[in-house]
Amino acid sequence: MNNQQLLKIIQKKSYFSSHSKVLIAVSGGSDSMALLQFLYAYKKVLEISIAIAHVNHNQRLASKEEENYLKEWATNHEIPIYISHFKEAFSEERARNHRYTFFKQIMSEHGYTALVTAHHADDQAETILMKLLRGSRLMDLTGIKERQPFFNGELIRPFLTIKKKDLPQVFHFEDASNNENTFLRNRIRNVYLPSLQKENPQISHHLIETAREVNLLKQALQSLTKDISTQDCQVFLRQDAAVQYFLLQTYLEQFADLNLSKNQFEDVLHIIKTKANYTHHLKNNYYLIKDYQQFTIKKMDPKTDSKSLEKVLEYGNNVTFGKYRFSFSDKPGNISLTSQSPMILRHRKQGDKIQLGNHSKKIRRLFIDGKYSFLERQNAIIGEQDGFIVFIMVGGDTYLRNHSNNDIMIATLHIEKIKE
Repeated sequence: MNNQQLLKIIQKKSYFSSHSKVLIAVSGGSDSMALLQFLYAYKKVLEISIAIAHVNHNQRLASKEEENYLKEWATNHEIPIYISHFKEAFSEERARNHRYTFFKQIMSEHGYTALVTAHHADDQAETILMKLLRGSRLMDLTGIKERQPFFNGELIRPFLTIKKKDLPQVFHFEDASNNENTFLRNRIRNVYLPSLQKENPQISHHLIETAREVNLLKQALQSLTKDISTQDCQVFLRQDAAVQYFLLQTYLEQFADLNLSKNQFEDVLHIIKTKANYTHHLKNNYYLIKDYQQFTIKKMDPKTDSKSLEKVLEYGNNVTFGKYRFSFSDKPGNISLTSQSPMILRHRKQGDKIQLGNHSKKIRRLFIDGKYSFLERQNAIIGEQDGFIVFIMVGGDTYLRNHSNNDIMIATLHIEKIKE
């Protein structure tokens, strides 16, 4: 395929219609160098300005030579270049995370709205086969996307439908590690696909077509179920088991760093079907929270979501706690008090009790009887004074400690909800 044919394909897809500043991820290998030189040659036609983003992974002796070559190429062609050095213990995942964090940083600092990578059709076929070997779910077999939201703009792969053999042939550096079969992708590229192609020369095409059809199936399902309120337990549980299965998969897709295994997915589905008021830790600080009406998945950092926070409210003062402002004085208020001792505002602790009528009741049982959700329980506010719980605010309700007829009220607590 010549450059003019390639240009027509890229123009037809209007990859850069919304972008003027384009950052190109360049490793120095054949694919990324072909992309760089192609976009440089046609930057005026495509109405874009370009820059290079290069990560030196420091894994090969030639790494410094490649970096220096790209610096010189950028200088000679008068385009910006940004370079980062990977210094951690190497793994594919760490290196990838480093690269994309670096790309986001450059986009943020210099105003690029498109990141462009040189993935091509062969990469797509390899990705699908890799997912099959790893036992990915059907809905995950959609492969690499041509374009997708990324940071403050888009990640674009203009070569994704083009085979490697059809890319422009340009000067590049050969990475000898590509011929080693240490990593699964290399084994797929060097061993598994060539072997399968002996059985069927069209295997790569069929893998890509499988991904395309799965993507269409996924779009169709989303269209047919768009009016279903997935997180509403009553609505969800009315669906057929097969619909529940795929509705939950679609819901989980918004949590990119969750990556549940098949067994973990089945556990989540089982909890939604069988538990009434329940919280369950998944992984990476994600929790499944299910109450009587709905379920949700929430990321909670133990440090920032800790409920050990307490505030002391002294007589004559006011403090903000949660979404409320509390004022402690002798002026008219919501709650009458028999003491002017400092009050502790906090969240629930294990073993908490409150005096209601002629008996005390555990807060845990009060929450169960009131059918309060996990989030309502988590955000409940407790007022403690002189060693006794004097009030509990939960789910829009307020419970007060019982006083005797002989108690004299000498202070009040005024509670005001803060407008958001």
